[in-house]
Amino acid sequence: MSKEKKTKKNSTVKSWWQEFKAFISRGNVLDLAVGVIIGGAFNAIVTAFTSILLSVCTWGVPGGLAGLVTVLPAANDAQRVPSDITVDGASLKQSYTATEWATLSQADDFTTAIGGMYTKHGSSFYYNGAAIIDWGAFINAIISFLIIALTLFVIIKVVNYLHKKREALKAQALEAYYEKHPEERPVPAAPAPAKPTTEELLTAILEELKKKPDSEKPAK
Repeated sequence: MSKEKKTKKNSTVKSWWQEFKAFISRGNVLDLAVGVIIGGAFNAIVTAFTSILLSVCTWGVPGGLAGLVTVLPAANDAQRVPSDITVDGASLKQSYTATEWATLSQADDFTTAIGGMYTKHGSSFYYNGAAIIDWGAFINAIISFLIIALTLFVIIKVVNYLHKKREALKAQALEAYYEKHPEERPVPAAPAPAKPTTEELLTAILEELKKKPDSEKPAK
C-alpha cells in the first residue's frame, strides 16, 4: 500500500471516529440511554407491584384466574383425544381434575408422552389439541392493564405536583432575592404593538383613496 493511500485511509478512520464521538456525546443520545436504563428498572418495579396486586385481586378465586377456561366442543379429529390410547383400559378424556390426574399418573401404563398431551390450567388438566377459551388470561391482561395504568397515573401526578412545587419555591426564592436587590430586577419588556384588524386596514385604505385627486382614482 502506498504512503498516500495509507494516509487517506487513516484520515477516513479518524474522521469516522470523530463523528462517532460527536454522536455518542450528544445530550439527547445520553438522555435516551439513561431513559432506557431507568425505564427497564422501572418496568421491573411496576411488574412486581402488579403481580402483588393481581394476587390480592384473585385471592378468593378457586384455582386462580388460570382455571377460568371454557373447552369448546371438538370440531375435528385433531381436537379429539385419540381413541386408541388408553390407561388402565380406559380411554383418555378431554380434561381431568387435579385428583383425577394424580390417580391417572400413577397407573402402570401411564407414560411421559401421555402427560405431554395435557396442559394444566388452574387445578385441572386439559388436552392440548382441544379448542380452549382462556378467560383467565383475558381477565388477567385487563387487570394488569388497569393496575399499570393506575400506577403510572399516580406516579405522573406525584411527579407533576413535585415539579410545580419546585417551580413555585424557585419563584418565591427569586422574588425574595429581587426584594433585597431591586436594582437587579429585570425591566419588563414593552408589550408588542397590537396588529391592526382587517376593518382598520380597509378603513385606512378608504381614507387614502379619498385623499387622492379625482384624476388618480381608479375608473369606474
